[in-house]
Amino acid sequence: MIFAAIDIGSNAGRLLFSNVYEKKDEIVAEKATLVRIPLRLGEDVFENGFISKEKTANLVNTLKAFKLLIDVYNPTAYKAVATAAMREAENRDDILQMIYKETNIELQIINGIEEANYISGSKTISGIDRSATKMFIDVGGGSTEISFMCGNRVINSESFKIGTIRLLKDKVSVLEWERLKSWIKYNLKTGKNIIAIGTGGNINKIAKIYNKKADNFTSLDTIKYAHEHISSYSMQERVEILGLRPDRADVIVPAAKIFMNLMKYAKLNKIMVPKMGLPDGVVSQLYIKHKQNMGFLNLEI
Repeated sequence: MIFAAIDIGSNAGRLLFSNVYEKKDEIVAEKATLVRIPLRLGEDVFENGFISKEKTANLVNTLKAFKLLIDVYNPTAYKAVATAAMREAENRDDILQMIYKETNIELQIINGIEEANYISGSKTISGIDRSATKMFIDVGGGSTEISFMCGNRVINSESFKIGTIRLLKDKVSVLEWERLKSWIKYNLKTGKNIIAIGTGGNINKIAKIYNKKADNFTSLDTIKYAHEHISSYSMQERVEILGLRPDRADVIVPAAKIFMNLMKYAKLNKIMVPKMGLPDGVVSQLYIKHKQNMGFLNLEI
């Protein structure tokens, strides 16, 4: 069955279509199509507190295009969510009304904990010891979401106002870094054999370019090297020589810094990068809800 998810983040808007099915009692979501538009809503919100008319128009037009694709694909179900930038935009209510009027899409603004739970609740990760404590880390443009899980149970989740665009705008406070550090150290006590799982486009790109091993794990040393290597190039060189998209070329450096700090705080030398993110978690949850409604599953979402 095909399910779709729209993710309106602080850096980009994404539309994901996934074929979701069950294999050996596990839910598998295989990416069919992913469309990504660099909206950069966070540039407005974290600097001025609201989304400009120009970016609002871009957002509405993007969602119009997404809705046309959804109508063509005709998925079993779809859901549209928005994160940090929309959460904090002073004019978010007006924008939500405009979006619904123009596209008939009900864009749901989710809080940081809901975002973390969607990501950690994804059923797309395989090859992990179910008895291990998993530390999910998702770094976005406006926030970083972290969840500790044991089996399928979320032990604790939290959202921090530490994101790539915030760092570029120098809008991350020392107190927020300290809050993050203290929270991680406290939650490390919840389990042993902790496996860190990193999600988001930036860590995926770092792993793709710099990870020389065949497995899904990327070392702290690799991320450090990537940070130093990319930082040594100008923006133009990052695009022309390293092959990064213009909207990735600037945010990938602060993303690497965030992951380096998180891994240092947690005293971890490697992180699993399964190439997934918030949209993957949304489609997995849609599948579970669909099966529940059909009476085939008795799972909590």
